[in-house]
Amino acid sequence: MTGLAWLLPGAPLLAALIGFFLPPAARRPAALVGSLGAAFALGCAVTLMLHDPVAAHVRLASFGSLDVTLGVSVTAIAAVVAVAVGVVALAVQVYSAAYLHDDTNYAPYAAQISLFTAAMLTVVVADDLLVLLVGWEVMGACSYLLIAHDRSLPEAPAAAVKAFLVTRVGDVGFLLGIAVLAVNAKTLDIGEVLAHHYSAGVLTAATLLLLAGVFGKSAQFPFHSWLPDAMAGPTPISALIHAATMVAAGVYVVARLYPLFGASKTAMAVLAVAAAITMLWGACCAMAATDIKKVLAWSTVSQLGYMTGALAVGSPPAALFHLLSHAGFKALLFLCAGAVIHATGSNRIEDAGGLRSRMPVTFWTMTIGLAALVGLPPVSGFWSKENVLSQAEHAEGWQGHLIFIAGMVTVALTAWYSTRLWLRTFFGHYRGEAAKPHDPPALMRGPLLVLAVPAALFGLLAYDKPLGRALGGDLLDLNKMTLVALFLTGIGAVAASAGASHSDPARFLGPLRPLFANAFYFDTVQDYVVVKPVRALARAVGFLDVAVVDGAVEGTGTGSQRVGALVNRLNAPGLPRYATAALAGVLLIAVAALATEVLR
Repeated sequence: MTGLAWLLPGAPLLAALIGFFLPPAARRPAALVGSLGAAFALGCAVTLMLHDPVAAHVRLASFGSLDVTLGVSVTAIAAVVAVAVGVVALAVQVYSAAYLHDDTNYAPYAAQISLFTAAMLTVVVADDLLVLLVGWEVMGACSYLLIAHDRSLPEAPAAAVKAFLVTRVGDVGFLLGIAVLAVNAKTLDIGEVLAHHYSAGVLTAATLLLLAGVFGKSAQFPFHSWLPDAMAGPTPISALIHAATMVAAGVYVVARLYPLFGASKTAMAVLAVAAAITMLWGACCAMAATDIKKVLAWSTVSQLGYMTGALAVGSPPAALFHLLSHAGFKALLFLCAGAVIHATGSNRIEDAGGLRSRMPVTFWTMTIGLAALVGLPPVSGFWSKENVLSQAEHAEGWQGHLIFIAGMVTVALTAWYSTRLWLRTFFGHYRGEAAKPHDPPALMRGPLLVLAVPAALFGLLAYDKPLGRALGGDLLDLNKMTLVALFLTGIGAVAASAGASHSDPARFLGPLRPLFANAFYFDTVQDYVVVKPVRALARAVGFLDVAVVDGAVEGTGTGSQRVGALVNRLNAPGLPRYATAALAGVLLIAVAALATEVLR
């Protein structure tokens, strides 16, 4: 089983290496290699899930008392998360083969998906902070490459740069946090790091630094703004990022290192406040979004708030359960959105409408996905979301009250924007320009049907005791507040239904609509507070480099040349005179010597 632990990230890594050597336009071979890599990783994950935990370590080097090892460990929860990653990655590889059938640069795209998958699986199985960091950083590079894949879109390169830079800011803190832990624990082994006793100051510093990286990867306030812009990438990549890789990595890492975070009151307070703001912020922005993918992107931001909120109230099992549930239905929703975009030729909700009868497979699968997002029983999202709310309700301290109130409000807002998206896309009259929108081809329909199964049924595993033991807690904790949450869901859905088939219910938002549509003008503020000052500083540094540093160096050389030329001009005409004078002197000395000799 130890070999399978190494092969779990190794299989997609090998697929990536092979894919990079294929001709760029070799779509079928690249799709086959990428799919096989994902399928093999999925098979390894399923096998490991059915066996006892395994661990393996290889010592690489020693620096004094610090041993650098390459360690992997596949526990029950790591295997379950790896299965979710494998399922989504395989669905994305198969779906992409049809979605990007005309792409002349497909082989690098498929290889980058494989590398992305390998990086996430590395984070999942890492038993060493160094291994975890490698997977963490490779994901950042892959997200940049994949978001910018379609260079014909003017917004794609800018979105890729934004995602890379925003997450990079957080990753600086993440790296420093790992360094603080390693220096104090004298090891990078996660088990030993968790067992080490830290002073309160060191623990607070380390966990806050780690949270900076987590907030960047998992798009938590104030590092959330990159995620909606990342929708400029191909739709299958949106599904991969939102469901199984980047955004899930941050939540998983906090759960993996939870003994450290749980011991720091400051870190837990920061996590709770960020979670509450994030879930409400994302839901509000989704209410006014006009792009299908951005509605789903903002909903991801909001749902991630539920996960980090569960962590903030002390329930990693609830956070991981919602992470797994969300992976299924959010991957399904993005791939359904891709089918709608493929059929209508537009991302805009206003260019859809009346697609229920034209695209029945897409309609029913997206209905399941949206029901899971809203949290309607008995689909998956109901169980995992209600479990988060229940854990928050019973948590001690102000963090529980904050997460519970924010979560209940978000329930109503989620029902509102999900109902709006559902009705405006599939009901009423068709408003697009495409002549005959229809369900996608088989390679795109297949992943929709497959992902609809976990989106609908995964929540029922809340009754499964082995899964509860794998996640580390009780997954089923419903009470009377569940009825209140369902009531709020009904209010949100009914409010969004008012005239939705004829006009956009977002009109009822009034003056809040531009505020939500522009994400509370966060990017504008960020532009003035961060972007413009940094650019001004860069220009100033550039001017100093060119005018002062380069000027001084080049001026020294030029000055030396000019002084040499001046000395040359002054000395060159005098050389004959010097020679004449020297010769005359020699002659005079000779004459004097001769005269002296004669006089004797």
